[in-house]
Amino acid sequence: MRVRYPAVGRDLGRILQVVSLMLVVSILIAIANREFFAAPAFAISAVVMGGLGIALARRYRDTSSTGKLEAMITAATAWGAVGVLGGLPFLLIAWTITLDPFPAWANTPATNETVDVFRHPLNGVFESISGFTSTGLTMATVEDELPRSLHWWRSFTEWIGGVGVIVLTVAILARPGSGSLTLYESEARSEKIHPSIVSTVTEIWKIYLGFTLIAIGLFLAAGMPLWGAINHAMTAIATGGFSIHADSIGHYQSPLIEYAVVPVMVAGSIAFPIHYLILRGELQNFYTDIQTRWVFIWFTAGTIGLTALLSLNGQYDSLEETFRIGLFQFVSATSNTGFGTATIGGGTERAWTAGATLVVCLGMLTGAAAGSTVGGLKLIRVITLVKGTVWQLRSVFTPDSAIRQLRLGKRTLDEAQAEREYTEATVVFVLWILFLIVGVAVLLWTLSPDHPLEYVIFDVMSAQSNVGLDAGITGSEMPAAAKVMLIFNMWIGRLEIIPVAVLLGAAFRRDDLYT
Repeated sequence: MRVRYPAVGRDLGRILQVVSLMLVVSILIAIANREFFAAPAFAISAVVMGGLGIALARRYRDTSSTGKLEAMITAATAWGAVGVLGGLPFLLIAWTITLDPFPAWANTPATNETVDVFRHPLNGVFESISGFTSTGLTMATVEDELPRSLHWWRSFTEWIGGVGVIVLTVAILARPGSGSLTLYESEARSEKIHPSIVSTVTEIWKIYLGFTLIAIGLFLAAGMPLWGAINHAMTAIATGGFSIHADSIGHYQSPLIEYAVVPVMVAGSIAFPIHYLILRGELQNFYTDIQTRWVFIWFTAGTIGLTALLSLNGQYDSLEETFRIGLFQFVSATSNTGFGTATIGGGTERAWTAGATLVVCLGMLTGAAAGSTVGGLKLIRVITLVKGTVWQLRSVFTPDSAIRQLRLGKRTLDEAQAEREYTEATVVFVLWILFLIVGVAVLLWTLSPDHPLEYVIFDVMSAQSNVGLDAGITGSEMPAAAKVMLIFNMWIGRLEIIPVAVLLGAAFRRDDLYT
């Protein structure tokens, strides 16, 4: 099947146009915070992204509707392009501070070592990709020193990225017959709240905005200052994890704030269609929906296991502190949020034992519910793999004439459906592990051999699961090859690998690289 690249170009252009509006909004945030030096950077970035988007959309405006193949390639291309262009504000603001071309009223800081790292374009691209993929790994050394306009841009990219740039585009620009459903499904979403895809994404944004406002109120009530509450609410519900402080939520040294953040991370771990049903009063979905049920089972089991390991290691002063850290860190990892309240590792120096670190890795691997804002494999795939493997083993002892079915929650799959879903879950799992191994190999090759293996695995898994926790390895001092590898891991993790595989396959066919 041939790829209709004009359809890809048109849809990519539309996506870039919509995302450029984020930069326009950010100009107002810079002005409101009297950081006038940052406004031109956002304006230039908006012109570049929006201009490119308009050019593509107009050039290919007469192209027919998007097919599944084109939608996959559009998704992979759009997430890459948005991530790269989203790095422009970091680069331009860093050079603005260095060159200081504006008069005193622009409030340009004299120096800023934290922002200075973004004069290297790769660091800005890393930060942007980390934001839009809702990962939360950062090149910033001391986030407290970033201008508020960059605090906002980091949080805003995660907030939009949590739901998806394509979902945002569908909500704003969708038209009948425009291939909106195909694009929506290309972001690994399948369940619809309403028959209309436009109504579905509109409902998703209503729920998302509502939870964000509730989270802001909750954090304020717990004692978090307003600016922190706004930013952390956006990145918590997006399960992104960017913070305005170098020590993340641990900065506040408040058990109440830590407990307040947990339910917001859990809310981000539940699929939007289930939120919709629960908000309509159908509370039984808390336990009848297989993914939601397992979100709570897995969070509970992981918290108990991690608390037990930390308690045995005697790392914290009291049982309550040990439980609170175990609860927060496991939910943060498994929801793929990436907030921190404890030091897991210091790069070459161990803080947590290998056992506790690998428990958190397991949570990052599985993730939570498909259809939410989380990364990782997703619980439904893990359930499909486990139940499907048992189902396959039992088939050895089943007569050929027997009718074989596989039950997944409320769904009963016939043999063909079960084989298809089991195969898909297996392929994603195998590719996921393959790219994880490649990432670990690259980091082991580029980094000092003093870094413990479990910490290297931890950081690569954090990138590929779009988590954002780190063991002291990820930072601006990393070799360029390691940064590029983690950027790739974040990209494929957000797209759940298949669209990237389709894009690479199309590129190989186009360039006759297949033998």
